[in-house]
Formats: sequence, structure tokens, C-alpha cells
Amino acid sequence: MDAPRPYPDAERLDLVEDLHGHRVADPYRWLEDPEDPRTQTWSAAQDALTEHHLEALPGRDALASTLTDLLSAGSVSAPLWRAGRSFSTRREPGQEHAVLHVREADGTERVLLDPTALDPTGLTTLDSWVPDLEGRQLAYQLSSGGDEHSVLHVLDVDTGEDVEPPIDRCRYSDVAWLPGGDEFVFVRMVDEDEAPDGEQAFHRRVWRHRVGTPTESDELVDGPGLYEEHTYYGVRVSRDGTWLVVTGNVGTARRDSVWIAELGEKTGPLTPVLTQHDDVQCHAWVDRDGLLYVHTTDGAPRWRLAVTDPRTPGREHWRELVGEDSQSVLQAVRRLEPGLAGGDPLLVLARARHAVAELALHTADGAPLSTVPLPGTGSLTGLSVADRDTPEQAGRIWFGWTDLVTPPQVHRFDLATGESVLETAAPGAVTVPAVRTEHRTFTSADGQTVRMFVITPEGPARSRPALVTGYGGFGISREPAYSAQALAWVAAGGVYALVSLRGGGEEGEDWHLAGNRANKQNVFDDLHAAASALVDAGDTTAASLAIMGGSNGGLLVGAALTQRPELYRAVVCSAPLLDMVRYEEFSLGRTWNDEYGTAADPQELGWLLSYSPYHHVRPGVDYPAVLFTVFESDTRVDPLHARKMCAALQHDTVGDPQTRPVLIRRETDVGHGARSVSRTVALATDQLAFLAAHTGLELS
Repeated sequence: MDAPRPYPDAERLDLVEDLHGHRVADPYRWLEDPEDPRTQTWSAAQDALTEHHLEALPGRDALASTLTDLLSAGSVSAPLWRAGRSFSTRREPGQEHAVLHVREADGTERVLLDPTALDPTGLTTLDSWVPDLEGRQLAYQLSSGGDEHSVLHVLDVDTGEDVEPPIDRCRYSDVAWLPGGDEFVFVRMVDEDEAPDGEQAFHRRVWRHRVGTPTESDELVDGPGLYEEHTYYGVRVSRDGTWLVVTGNVGTARRDSVWIAELGEKTGPLTPVLTQHDDVQCHAWVDRDGLLYVHTTDGAPRWRLAVTDPRTPGREHWRELVGEDSQSVLQAVRRLEPGLAGGDPLLVLARARHAVAELALHTADGAPLSTVPLPGTGSLTGLSVADRDTPEQAGRIWFGWTDLVTPPQVHRFDLATGESVLETAAPGAVTVPAVRTEHRTFTSADGQTVRMFVITPEGPARSRPALVTGYGGFGISREPAYSAQALAWVAAGGVYALVSLRGGGEEGEDWHLAGNRANKQNVFDDLHAAASALVDAGDTTAASLAIMGGSNGGLLVGAALTQRPELYRAVVCSAPLLDMVRYEEFSLGRTWNDEYGTAADPQELGWLLSYSPYHHVRPGVDYPAVLFTVFESDTRVDPLHARKMCAALQHDTVGDPQTRPVLIRRETDVGHGARSVSRTVALATDQLAFLAAHTGLELS
């Protein structure tokens, strides 16, 4: 007679499909539907099971207190200058969200936007903001409950009052002001009635809007090949209002289309600069010298900088200013006016060398001059210079800074002195635990050298519970930055490692391509190799090794636990992609097939099936302890992935449900992105307490 099941019942369907000759089972497809009564009953039972387990974990209160203390450092951002005013965000200790401040030319400062004041529940987030060129008006976007469906507002900076009705359907919308503040160019999703099959989220248009007029009278900015399905757009307007540059990229494809147009009473015809067929990435803008700058991967996987006359924007007219560096990635460029230091304008170049930030000065013609002193081994959180109408601040660079033990702060470099100084520290005083930080290398399965940042407690080296994390996708870099989660883990005596996995952008576009599509297994191999390197170095053992990842990082750890269940003791898998056969059917999934491949193609389906975590759960395996964390308002990655994977693991694992449980934690009214501090603490407490309990890390 079978023993009673320790997990809620989940019906297993005898559902097998033939996909391009592959027989693909999907026993838990019914869990895709959140309205199915079976799903609701199952979810409620899982909620009760998870709550019971998490509330009984030892050391929760102490951990929550440590996380709260570490997050009480708050944050500050580099200033954005507009006509003598500076705009920046700051989160003070005790605040749930960062607050937007404006500082006047006389030094007085005031709050301009406080999300908590707008919504005391803490569910409203400030998604983006940009002042007009005169610093008199501010375009800002809000969303609520984690849905990221941004609504665009415009307020008067002097009065703090909105000057026109809000504009909806502005998710991921770029905004570029024209001089004078009467108009801006922005991006808006089409109306539901205009979108085929209700695919509103996948169809966007670029509009020119006059403040105070109905959106029905907005001018549609159009041009050859501009409006393709699933395209995200960026817009830039030159400071003199002469030129509009539009960039577009289809889904998350790492290649850009670029158009340029002259601005007059009406927007002139758009001239293509690059198309998707050119297969390069590009950031383009017309700067204050009237030239079109092109920051691109064209012939340079680690990026280069070229320039041309905007009237002749084609690649055949580009003149290279700064070539590719074979060991670092060119991330950003700013034009610096010399101010009191005298001389000619300069270029400020932000690079990352193996994910570690560098700043350098070059002449306007691209010749290297000098480096800008930085505080240590860390990363930039922002980079700004004074605008044209703040000449008293010319010759200065502001950069946001953080590293593994330093909360976000702002430094200022003065060209006249050649020195960098701390201008604004994080507003809250925190005691960071005594730790040792290292930047290590190791070798992956195919012989590739990979790097990771490792934080360990100070003192004699010994084996400790370890937490390893990474991302490894979409060309996104994970750089050394202050993390309350990491420091709380190390403060309790653990080892923390952040791995620069292939698939990311830490080593340029070639690094990204080495970990996507047919090469996705390299990412998982890199994680396995990082974990093994920590074990081989004596930092930890497989019996005390945890991994954690979210979103694409959730796919990472989902694949890792199915491929090497013996290597990992505990896993937190957050907002994950896990059913890689059907991921395109839900939320934004169809915009990601350039990164992963599509199940509609026989060869690419083979790639996906080779690692799809849901399809690699096998009966009779002693899987690690697993905690899925999902967010019901997530409009990027549907929680169905975690539901299906959780049911599959609960059915097939032979692990003791007390020592190796498989659980799913869900939240409502919160999504994939920003959240309040209190919710951040609550989630991190559950995640770390779970990992600690199942790796032997004692919390006190």
C-alpha cells in the first residue's frame, strides 16, 4: 500500500504531443490556467504547505533584522542637470521606495515625486522620469501592483502639479523632449482595438505629442520598415531640436535598426541608418557639436565609437573615433565641456573590464588622455555631465558607484584638479560585516576561462555553506554591486559567489552569443564548473551548496538542478522560465525566441528540449530542496512555469519532504520588477532562511 502523499494532489494528464518527431509529455498543462478550479485548489493547498514550512525555519527574525539593517543604507543616484537644476533619486532609511528630488541652483532641495505619498500601500512604482531641457517640466511614468503597465504623466516642476491628463499604454516607453518644453516624442502601445488578436503589448508606435493637447492629435512618426511586430523603440532628440534619432529592436534581439530625421514644424522623412539585416547593435545620437555619434558592435563585439555628419548617416561615411579594446567592453560615452579647466571638449568613456568599471578621458577626436580615478573594484550605477545650460558645472563628471561592500553613492570628478571626490554617500549608516572579496577565475567544461566574484567571511579559510548565483542571458552583465542578500548570507558565516556566465555581456557580444540559442548549455556548464571550483578549493561541499536565480536566472538554476541534482543541496528558483517548449505562448515569451530559439522550428525545438527543465524531471531522483518564488502580477514571466515544474518535482522526487522539500511561494500585487523595501525583506528572508536551513548555515 502506497504511503500518503506529502504534497497536494495534482492530476497527471496522459498528454503527449508529437512535435517535429519528438514525443513531448505535458502532464500538468492544466496548471497553465490560473482560473481553472483545479489550479486554484492546488495553489491554495501549496500556499498553506509553504507557509507552514517557511514560518518554522530557524533564525528568520534575526535574518530579517540583518536584511533590514543592510537595506537601511538607502541609495542615491547621479544627478541629471537641466538649466541649473539637478534631478536625482534618494531612498532614506525607512523609506519603501526611492524618492525623486530636485535641487535648485541656489542649493535648496525639495521632493518632487514620492511614490509612497502617491500610494501609501507601497504598490505604486516610479518606472522612469525625464525632465525637459529647461528643467521646467517632468515626464514620469507610474505603474501599480507590479504590472509594469506604465502611465505617462507630465508635471510642472515649480508647482508639482500635473499639467495634462495622464497617457496610458506607455509600458517601456522612451521620452525625448524638444527644446522649449512644448513637445516631446514618445512611444506608446497601440489601442487594444487596433492590435491583431489583442496583442497590444507587442505593437508600438512612435508619436510626437504637444503638451496640453489630446493624444488623438499626436503626430505619428513613420518611416520605411519602422513598425514591425514585437519591436521596442528608443528616441533621442538633439539639443538644438534639429534631429530625431529612432532606434528599434525586435523583441530582445541584440541587433538594432536606426533611423534619423530632421525636425521642423512637422517631422521630416526618416532615413534608415542601420537595419536588422546589418546584424549589429547601436546607440546613436546627435551631440552638441552637431555630429551623429554611433556607439556600436559593428565589426567590434566589445563595441567601438564612430562619428559622421547626420546628413550622411550611412556606414560608408562613419569615421572611427575609438576602436574596440580586446579586453574591455565600451559601455557608455558622454561629451564633457571643459569649463574653468579650459581647452577643448573631451569624451568620457565608461568601460567594464571583466565586469569591473573603468572611466577614461579621450580627446574629441578619440585619442586617449587619462583615466578617471575610481574607488576600487566595483561598477557604475550612473554617469552624467552638466548640460549646455548649466555652464557653472562644466568640467565635472558625476558617477554613481557601488561595489560588493559599498552601498550606492555618488562621486564627482573635477577636470581642473584631476581628482575624484565622494560627493554624496548612501544616506543611511550601516555596519557591513568583515569580509574578504576576490575576483577568481576557473575553467568551464570546454576549457573556457570564466570569472566570478567571491565574498567570504574574514578569518581562516574553511568549508562553509555557499550560495552561488548568476544570470547568463540576453547580453545582460552582472557586475560587482552592494547586495543586502549577499552580505546577510556572509554575515551568517556563508560564502557567496556571483558568476560572470556566458550568455551575459561581461565580455562583450561574443560572450553573449556563446551562451544563447544552440549554445545555451555553455551557461549551465559554467555554473556547474563554478560550483565545482568552490568545492575543489575547499570553500564548500556539495552537501552545503545552494544556488539561486531569477527570471532567466530561474531557468539557469532550474536546468542546473535537473542536470546535476547531486551537486546542489538547495535551490531558490524565482520568477523562472521552465517549460521551454511552450514559453512563447505566454506573457512576453514570443519576444524572446531570438535568445532561446523557437519550438516552431524542428532544429531549435531540439535545442530547447535538450535542457528544458520541466521536461527533464525524472522519477526516482533525489532532487535538492527547492523553493519556487512567483508573483501573480508578473507580466513578463508567467507563474505557470513554476506551478508546472513544482508539480512535476513533487511527483517524481524521492527526497524526504522534511529535509528536501519542494515548495512554491507566491505573492499577489507585485510583479517581475521593482518592489517596496518591506516586500524585498520579506521575500529575501524566506529565500535565505530556506537555503540556510537546507545547507546547514546557522542564522542567529
